[in-house]
Order: sequence, then structure tokens, then C-alpha cells
Amino acid sequence: MNMKEEIKDQLVSSIIPFWKNLRDDEFGGYYGYMGYDLKLDKKAEKGCILNSRITWFFSNAYTLLKDESLLKEADHGYAFLKDHCIDKENGGIYWSMNYDGTPLDTTKHTYNQAFCIYALSSYYEASGKKEALDLAKQLFHMIEEKCTDDQGYLEAFTRDFQPESNEKLSENGVLAEKTMNTLLHVLEAYTELYRVSKDEQVKEKLKWIMDVFADKVYNPKLKRQEVFFDKNYNSIIDLHSYGHDIETAWLMDRSLEILDDDAYTNRLSPITKALTENIYKVAFDGHSLSNECDKGVVDTNRVWWVQAETVIGFLNGYEKDPSKTEYKEAAEATWQFIKDYVIDKRPGSEWFWLVRQDGTPVEGEPIVEPWKCPYHNGRMCMEVIRRL
Repeated sequence: MNMKEEIKDQLVSSIIPFWKNLRDDEFGGYYGYMGYDLKLDKKAEKGCILNSRITWFFSNAYTLLKDESLLKEADHGYAFLKDHCIDKENGGIYWSMNYDGTPLDTTKHTYNQAFCIYALSSYYEASGKKEALDLAKQLFHMIEEKCTDDQGYLEAFTRDFQPESNEKLSENGVLAEKTMNTLLHVLEAYTELYRVSKDEQVKEKLKWIMDVFADKVYNPKLKRQEVFFDKNYNSIIDLHSYGHDIETAWLMDRSLEILDDDAYTNRLSPITKALTENIYKVAFDGHSLSNECDKGVVDTNRVWWVQAETVIGFLNGYEKDPSKTEYKEAAEATWQFIKDYVIDKRPGSEWFWLVRQDGTPVEGEPIVEPWKCPYHNGRMCMEVIRRL
């Protein structure tokens, strides 16, 4: 089999069946935790990001493969989001639910609102249900009214949208008032919403986000994105997130394609090219991608999502410039590494969360939890199928 056939087989024979098996028909949504030991905890919290991403995944898989069983899974995910995860009193989506669908963590995080828009937009495309598009637009207006200031997107809020500190998307010993990660995924969500709706207000906000990336997040001297910021977009840590840079390169290119505005393409395309080139030089070792570099110290562990984004990112770089055959080879080499080491060969499993540079798994990291989902690896499969 060639790479496209192998990746389609991974999607159809492995990833899709695994996540179908996590469906909770008693309380709705999808089970929230499976340990490294492959024991499923049916009473674990159900992350709303997890359930948004699963709904997004099945919606897109249905749109691509036209298998009716996938639309039924997307319907199931949508029902859980609509009936349980979205706060009918205050608006917005919660952070997480108890196993039975009652609210657990009622934080309203901008990142989480964005993923719900992403899911609802794709579900609307798959199902044709206008109700889903209307919900996505409501969340869009809510973000713009309650989660922004004059410079960008704020992060975390209480249930009734009073600002609170951003532990959930801060790491590496800092507490960030703004993050590259949230901005990136608002861009991604608005791109999907604009693609299916052609709403002019969404289009204008996409341009605004691209300006913030170019002016405040991208560091032209270091050819990387900064990651964590104070409220005025001053970087508060020397951190290079390799996975986010290669992911941003292709997601921004996708946004530019959907936006179809020459001025923004001319402004942002050189940045996406520079991000791809720099990641290839500093983070790719010939077979896979390191995680990040924090204050000059490289974390050489291989994270499942980083490897998935590496495949798409380098494939995208090659498509944009076919003279860069090294990018195509890098995508193929990373897929080989994923096949050999990241895919867990044990029956009833999916991908390891984390493996070392030599490919040995880091034991103890769960197979499913609020962040570990079919969004990155499932999307990689679908992107490769569409592109090759």
C-alpha cells in the first residue's frame, strides 16, 4: 500500500471503530477516559472539548466517506453538546460535564467556545440542520461580545462571563492572559464557520485575527510564534512550540484559501512558509518532530498530536512549493514513525499519547482523556486522503 492507502486504512479500520466504541448510549456523548492499561472509566468526566472534537470528527468523516453510520455518530455527539454542554441560561459551552451529563466544571473558556463552533459548523455541513448553524453563529456573537478586548481574545471566564485566571491554557510555569493557542483555534473555528455560512461579519473577524497573528504573535526575528502573553501581547516566556508552529502553517494557509483575499494572502503566506522552513531546520530529526524548546532546553518526547500535524504541515509545505521535495519526504518519514511507534498495536487501543525519541511509549499516559481525541490524528488522515 502507498501512504494514502495506509492512512485511509488507519482511519477506516482503526480510528473510526475505536471512537465508535466509546459512545455512551445511556447518558449521551462519549466516554471521557481510558487509561494506559486500556481500562475504560465510564464514570469519568466528559470534557466538552473532547465531545466537540468527536462531533467534528464524525461530521467530517461522514462528509468525506459518506458512510451513514458516521452521520449517526455525529448526530449523537451533537445531541450531547446541544442538550447538556451548552448553558441554556447564560450562553456558551461549559468546560466539562459529569459522566451523567450534568455540569462539572462550568468555566467558559474562549478556546472551548471555538471548538464548539468548529464542531457545529462541520455538523451543519454534514447534516444540513440549520439549528446547528444558528447555534454556531450565537457562539460567534457571544465570543465577540464577551471574550475580547481591543487587542485580541481573552481566555477564561466564570459561568456568567466574569473574567477568571487562565490555568487551563497556561503551562511551563507561567499564567498567561492571552495565548497563541486560543487565537489559533478561534481562527480555525471562524474559518469553518465562514466556509459553510459566508457570513460577512465572520469574514471581517478572520481578517482581524490574521492581523493579530502577523503583528503580535509571529516573531519575524526568530521565525516562530510566541506562545504565552500578558494582556498587551508581550511575550512572557522564551518558548518555541514546534507542534503549534507546523500546525499554524497549514491552518493559516487553509484560512487564506477560504478567505480568498489577495492582500491577506500576500501578507500571511511568507509567514507560513517561514514557519514551515524553520520547523524543518530546528525540530525535525529525519523521522519525527520534537515537542518544544523551553528556555533553550528541547523536550525530545514525541507527542501524538505533534506527529499528526507534522504530516499535514510538511505535506502542505510541499504542495505550496513542489521544489521542496524534502517536505514530502519528511511527511512520509513521520508517517512511518507514527506507524512504527505512535500507533498502539494492542487490541482495543488507538494511539499512544507520548513516546520517547527512540519510539518507546511513556507508560501511564492515557489513551483517552479530555484532550486526547480523534481530532488531530483523524484530521491528519482526512487531510492526506483529500490532498494525495
